[in-house]
Amino acid sequence: MTARPSTSDRQRALLLALEGAGDAWQASLDELARLADTAGVEVVGVVTQRRPSPDPVYFVGKGKAHEVRQIAGDAQAEVLLVDGDLRPGQQRNLEGAADIGVVDRTGLILDIFAQRARSREGKMQVELAQLTYLLPRLTGRGTELSRLGGGIGTRGPGETKLDVDRRHIRHRIGLLRKQVEKIGKRRTVERRHRQSAGVPVTALVGYTNAGKSTLLNAIAGAEVFVEDRLFATLDPTIRRIELPGGREALAVDTVGFIRSLPHELVAAFHATLEEVAEADLLVHMVDASHPQMEVQVEAAQRVLGELGCADKPVVMAFNKCDQVADRERLQQRMARDPHAVAISALTGEGLEALLSLVGERLEQSLQQVSVLVPWEAQDLVAEAHARGRVLQEETETAGVALTARVPADLAARLARVAVAS
Repeated sequence: MTARPSTSDRQRALLLALEGAGDAWQASLDELARLADTAGVEVVGVVTQRRPSPDPVYFVGKGKAHEVRQIAGDAQAEVLLVDGDLRPGQQRNLEGAADIGVVDRTGLILDIFAQRARSREGKMQVELAQLTYLLPRLTGRGTELSRLGGGIGTRGPGETKLDVDRRHIRHRIGLLRKQVEKIGKRRTVERRHRQSAGVPVTALVGYTNAGKSTLLNAIAGAEVFVEDRLFATLDPTIRRIELPGGREALAVDTVGFIRSLPHELVAAFHATLEEVAEADLLVHMVDASHPQMEVQVEAAQRVLGELGCADKPVVMAFNKCDQVADRERLQQRMARDPHAVAISALTGEGLEALLSLVGERLEQSLQQVSVLVPWEAQDLVAEAHARGRVLQEETETAGVALTARVPADLAARLARVAVAS
């Protein structure tokens, strides 16, 4: 355990983590420190305890919880950041034993989102996530907020007055859910318009700070905010890009993933994350220079699975290759993925190869169908012209006999309406 005096006016935090087998716990703790920095907090000490699983009452043992009180006092820490998700009871018990405000990993991430949200849509979704997280933690919340001194855990669009009761918060959650549903419907309409224009959609996905926004700026001439901090981008940005051969596509940049991405955020940002679920192709951005690259890849893949995107066509873009010392090892890692390319969104290395691979994958992802489309579903024929390649089209009594290569979702819809021959 370590403690050191503060050297700035930022809120001072003590980190608390459980030591497990291997080095995964250390990587998670390092990431918690980065999250704290992103939230504007100065880490003034670290406390760890080796144990196989969290204590059901205090997260750490009771003795360690009381030890934290002394360490926090010596370091003049104002908040305890826990590298794990606490149940409401654990949070209250740990706070009481350590005599300091407690924020768990989910609470910290929600706070960062609250700071980063800029658009009305983003703020609304963050508030919904914060209130959903806060509701079961209202008991004893007043004491906790006073200990936090107006820092993390108390700010953002989800900030609530101490006298707000559960009924009011439930009512607010209900209103926000209705508004988020409206966002989802609006985005669905926008996606249908884009699909009818025949331009395929590529979603840039991956772990937070992998370089998605930098890539979008490089390939689309966009001006998306870029910062070397976690969760620099919350609001989705869509830009048109040109692929080799003159074909065009739309690239969508949205929120980055992280290990143990809070369920409250996944639910609240469902309308935004649908941009990923509805994309024709995913470009999975990977920070090839990160020592925990494989952990980050697996975490991103888990989130994609939760979004129902596990079977979507993917291009693996190993970014920041200019910062990789062992390029041969990177090539060996890339060989495990059939569609992978090394790039540097910052220097431009490999971007032409990436765009070529995106074009190839979009073509490969099309499915060939031969169906008789009834007259009442001719809008699907028009969509086949717009989104795919029509190979043959003949007029018959019952409808239009169509042979085409189209995206998988359109192929499924054509199959549902097809007239049996």
